[in-house]
Amino acid sequence: MRKIGYLVSDLAAPSHTFVRREIEALGRQEIPVEAYSIHGDIGSETYQAILGRPIHQYVIAAIRQFFGEPIRTTRTLFLALRHRPPGIRHLIWSIFHFVEAIFLARLLREDGCAHLHNHFANSGATVGMLAAHQAGISWSLTLHGISETDFPAIATLRDKLEAAAFVACASRFMMAQGMRLVDPEYGAKFLVVRCGIDLGSLPRPRSATSGSPLRVLAVGRLSAEKGYFGLFEALSALPQSLPDYEVSIIGDGPARDKLVQSMEEAGLGRRVKLLGALPERETLQHIAHCDFLVLPSLMEGLPVVLIEARALGKPVIATAIAGIPELVSDRVDGLTFEPSNWKQLRIALETLLTDDDLRGKLSENAGSHFPEEFNIDKAASILAEKFRPILQSSHS
Repeated sequence: MRKIGYLVSDLAAPSHTFVRREIEALGRQEIPVEAYSIHGDIGSETYQAILGRPIHQYVIAAIRQFFGEPIRTTRTLFLALRHRPPGIRHLIWSIFHFVEAIFLARLLREDGCAHLHNHFANSGATVGMLAAHQAGISWSLTLHGISETDFPAIATLRDKLEAAAFVACASRFMMAQGMRLVDPEYGAKFLVVRCGIDLGSLPRPRSATSGSPLRVLAVGRLSAEKGYFGLFEALSALPQSLPDYEVSIIGDGPARDKLVQSMEEAGLGRRVKLLGALPERETLQHIAHCDFLVLPSLMEGLPVVLIEARALGKPVIATAIAGIPELVSDRVDGLTFEPSNWKQLRIALETLLTDDDLRGKLSENAGSHFPEEFNIDKAASILAEKFRPILQSSHS
């Protein structure tokens, strides 16, 4: 049976939950998928890891490919050497990507994959594109966020977009970013495929009880682009007379120590709790139990946590950036503010903390008008329509 291969950098990562949902949804639509992960557990039963194996396995795979298909393998090597940012460091990395791709190509052939799909235009996509070239199969990718148009990804993004059989985009914003990099004749390759969620697996939302503190939640990596330092600035400027509230932040990352210091300097130690990284189910429980979610990011794509909050009927305060306005409408199902405008964020926080009627209205709209395109089965059906002809062609 021919299959569709799926490749991400780390399939087990909490931030890649939506990829696992997508694979499961494709299975329900009778699209067989074989999953691969650049990093991960070699003994995993749900995917095959590329790195972490004994080095002789990579050497043997490379030797077999050079002797078995010398022309194709040489071309793949030259493609790897060309498809990189400038500099010695990236030249060395291109050799590693080539070796990973050769090993992955062997797995793709052994597993009967007729096509390979990548999530994120990062180094994992470089390995995927090279592996598909070596295996002689088609390749596609999904674009997610604006970081994929930053260096070093941007240096090779145009080549990836042109090489792809199609380019799925999590938002219209990212579709626009991809289309501006290529000539107009490639425009037909682009389509919007949302990061969907399984509505049936969501926990039951819980409303605040009388007299309890209002629960404000933020979810995201503890890094500069997530805007937490601005959130602390906005929180510290709130009037002391507001109703009692508490802020919980789920996530971990390189800015944790500086955030703790910033909290202490702003006197927010009693108000704000850093909960660290949590499993998917526990994170969803926190979203279900909060009164509203805040996302102060300076850079985003279209965060899955906002989709989950909408589905759970939770109002959100979010930066009006990238694909977020495609999901959150100001004063309809949430409040939006200009990127890095912490005064506007402070006003939005004060509004939702004090206006029970508005909070109730936003909550009702968020849940009752949830867009069907963010349902995982609907999103996966768009991909299934792309994959079926490839599978049928390979069978014939």
